[in-house]
Amino acid sequence: MILLRSIAFNAFFFGVTFLLTFPATVVRLAAPEQMLSFAMNWARLVLWGLRVLCGIRIRVTGREHLPEGAALIASAHQSAFDTLVWLTIVPRACYVLKQELLRIPLFGPLMVAARMIPIDRTSGATALRGLLKGGERAAAEGRQIVIFPEGTRAAPGTVLPLQPGVAALAARLRCPVVPVTTNSGLHWGRRAFRKVPGTIEVVIRPPLPAGLDRVELMRRLAAEIRWESGEDPVDNSVGAAPEHAPVFSRSPD
Repeated sequence: MILLRSIAFNAFFFGVTFLLTFPATVVRLAAPEQMLSFAMNWARLVLWGLRVLCGIRIRVTGREHLPEGAALIASAHQSAFDTLVWLTIVPRACYVLKQELLRIPLFGPLMVAARMIPIDRTSGATALRGLLKGGERAAAEGRQIVIFPEGTRAAPGTVLPLQPGVAALAARLRCPVVPVTTNSGLHWGRRAFRKVPGTIEVVIRPPLPAGLDRVELMRRLAAEIRWESGEDPVDNSVGAAPEHAPVFSRSPD
C-alpha cells in the first residue's frame, strides 16, 4: 500500500509541476512580483497531495518564536520536504539553496523569480560574498531567510558539521538565529521513493541571541537542530499551524 501511495504522489507531484509550467512562465513575464505567491501556492498544493495520497500530515510547533518581519531561520535538513514547507509557514520565505536546484523544471525558475539566494558551493569566497549580499537584500525586504547550516541532507537523529555561512550571515545581519529541528527524513527520506505515513514535526525553537561568537553559535545551533528520537515537540514550544496552510494539522493547546 505504501508503494502504491508513493507512486500516486510522485505522479501527482510531477503532473502538477508540469501543468503549472506554462502559467508560471506567464506570471514570471507579466507579473514577476507575484512569483513568490505562485511558489507558495504550488508548495501548498504539493503538501496537500502528500497528506491526501501518502497519509503524511505536518505539525508545526513554536511559531511564537518567529520574529515579525525579517528573520534568520537555521533548519535541520533531512528531506526535499524541507525545501517546500517554509513557503507555507512564513509569509515571505527566502531560501538559501544550492545553485544546482535552479536546473529543476518549474522549481528552478520559480526560485529565481521569487528572488531566493542561490549558492555555488564550489566557489569558496565568492559563494560567501554572494550569500552575504543576498542575505542583506532579503533582510532589507523584510523576508524570512531560511538556511540549512549542514549544507546537505542528513539522516534523522544526526547533525553533519555545520558550514560557516550561517555564522557569517548572522554576524553580518546582527540578528538572532532561530533554530529548527524536524523528523522529515523519517517520512520522506533522502533519495527515497517510498513516503511513510505519519506526522512530520517541524519544531521551531527559541532564538539564539545576536552577538554570539562563531564557536558558541555553532555549538548551540548544532545541539538545537538535532532531532531526538521520541521527542515531544509540545514540550519544547506549542504553536498553532498557520491559518493559510490547511494541509497542516493544529498543535494541541
